[in-house]
Amino acid sequence: MTDHPSPAHTPEDAPQDIPANPHTPLPYGTPDTPRVAVRGEARLEVEPEIARIFVTVTARGTDRTTTLTDLTHRNDQALTLIKSYGDAVEKLETGAFSITPQLTDKGRSERIRAYHGSVTLTATLSDFTALGELTTRLGDLDLTRLAGPWWSLRPDSPAHRTARTQAVREAVQRAREYAEALGARLDALVELADLGADAPTTPTAPGAPRGYGAPPPPAALGGAPATPALDLQPQRQTVHAHVNARFTMTRPAL
Repeated sequence: MTDHPSPAHTPEDAPQDIPANPHTPLPYGTPDTPRVAVRGEARLEVEPEIARIFVTVTARGTDRTTTLTDLTHRNDQALTLIKSYGDAVEKLETGAFSITPQLTDKGRSERIRAYHGSVTLTATLSDFTALGELTTRLGDLDLTRLAGPWWSLRPDSPAHRTARTQAVREAVQRAREYAEALGARLDALVELADLGADAPTTPTAPGAPRGYGAPPPPAALGGAPATPALDLQPQRQTVHAHVNARFTMTRPAL
């Protein structure tokens, strides 16, 4: 009679208690090295650094060529006026352009009653006194629509860094208070996670904006009729910063 070998262990028969890797960090610390997780937040209100306005010039006529000619002329007028403010205008961009035929409401034939044309410009300014006068003069142009201003901070504004720094300090202070409440002290930083900062999204650091209160550029005044400047009040911007931080601390004195 032949002896049959014992069957090999199947996966179900294999031992389930596999020792953990001793080098794998424990997520919640140990009794001798507890961990504390906190969140640091900061909220600042600062003066805006820049303002954007949107200018839409339009034209309408029964002839396509005439409509385009009028639209080109009004677009040149708006561009010349904005550019006359020199360094007060940080950026000037042309957005959407359209020329649209409008059909008659009655009848089955495709008869064109008129043509509508428009061009949109976006101007970014840092001199808010010049902005007040410019908006008034742009609003005085024929068939020109003006929207804004939209106040904001520059992407590299120092206000963002200040908010992030305050958020980190607030996280350290909060963790220290938790440790001291347990009769312990912070030992080491384990993790710092940046959850991002908001500027709306998204000014100079606290203080008067650059160019605020300065007179308009001379080029903007030469030969132009006296136009009352619109009194604009810059809207303060809110900057947020949030961080998550984990620390180890000494053994609590419970």
